[in-house]
Amino acid sequence: QEQVVESGGGLVQPGGSLNLSCVVSGTIRFPFAVIGWHRQAPGKEREMVAVMNSAGNTVYGDFVNGRFFMSRDNTKNTVYLQMNNLQPEDTAVYSCHYRFPRNTPGSWGQGTQVTVSS
Repeated sequence: QEQVVESGGGLVQPGGSLNLSCVVSGTIRFPFAVIGWHRQAPGKEREMVAVMNSAGNTVYGDFVNGRFFMSRDNTKNTVYLQMNNLQPEDTAVYSCHYRFPRNTPGSWGQGTQVTVSS
C-alpha cells in the first residue's frame, strides 16, 4: 500500500506564496498515476484544487485563476503545488490524492494546513 505525505503548509500573509509537496512512497507506479490536490476549510465542502494525469495534463479549480501551478518529479515520486497571491479564502487543509490504476479509490495524505492571514 502506498503512503502519501504532504508538507509545505504554514502561515502566510495575503499576497504571499507557498510551495506544497506531496511524496508518494511504496509504489513504483508513480509515473503512471493521477495525482490531485484538494482542500477543505472548516464548514465547507472539499473542493478540487488541481489534478494532473500521467501525461502532465492538469485541471485547476475555478477559483485558482492562474495563481497556482502543479508539477511532478517522477524521479522523486513527488508532486508540487506552487501557490501564489494567496488570499484569506485560500485558508484550508490541503490534501494530496494518489490514484492508480484508474477507477480505484486511491490513497489520501493526512493534509497540510495553509493559513492566509495578516
